[in-house]
Amino acid sequence: MVTTPEIAIDQVSKQFRGGSLALDNVSLTVEKGEFVSLLGPSGCGKSTLLRLVSGLTPATQGTITVNGIEPANARELMSFIFQDATLLPWRTVEQNVGLGLELEGVARPVLEKSVNAMLSLVGLENLAQRYPRHLSGGMKMRVSIARALVSRPRILLLDEPFAALDEMSRDRLNEELLRLYAEQHWTVLFVTHSVAEAVFLSSRIVVLAPHPGRVAHVVPIDLPWPRTADTRLSDAFDEQVTHVSRLLRSVQAAAPEAR
Repeated sequence: MVTTPEIAIDQVSKQFRGGSLALDNVSLTVEKGEFVSLLGPSGCGKSTLLRLVSGLTPATQGTITVNGIEPANARELMSFIFQDATLLPWRTVEQNVGLGLELEGVARPVLEKSVNAMLSLVGLENLAQRYPRHLSGGMKMRVSIARALVSRPRILLLDEPFAALDEMSRDRLNEELLRLYAEQHWTVLFVTHSVAEAVFLSSRIVVLAPHPGRVAHVVPIDLPWPRTADTRLSDAFDEQVTHVSRLLRSVQAAAPEAR
């Protein structure tokens, strides 16, 4: 039985106004329930590819489908989490989380129930009345995640959401994200610069080469699930990080600007 990939990217190129070619002939499929990370040096088009999948910007050539339809028509299936938490400072935690449902016109009792359930899921139920200025960076990102999840997406797109956090906070949120992933069964496309983060989170890593962005390597990550803090202490984890790091260095060394 042939199944439709959750995300299908077929020979996609993206050229910006002024002639800059950001992506060149990229093909990739993401199956339902996969956690796929995009990894590569600056200039490889990781964030651009994520924006194409989200429907925020169109491809110049090639096709992208999400659940078999064009991204612009599949936005209700997806949630996008950016590097910056982008919380509204004049709204409380619960008001920030419920903003999307409020804009959709969801009835107040349903909205409140959904927001309360999501705050409990991410461990922020006791901070519902706080304002963003009273939250740590990790807490703000949890609010951002809760806001993205409250609409019950099938697909989660994340653009370096933990890049600005310290290592300990980042590791804790990686573990929290995997806990939620196991519970919610999303399909995930995740952009990062961190090899260790990509190895810890992913079922597959796609290494992109730069100038222009293109697929260089696709690496299955066969570490056992569930993954915990102890996973990072294992020899298997170190071996995967070393392998992917070597691939990344080879891609960087072969880049036109490196020669």
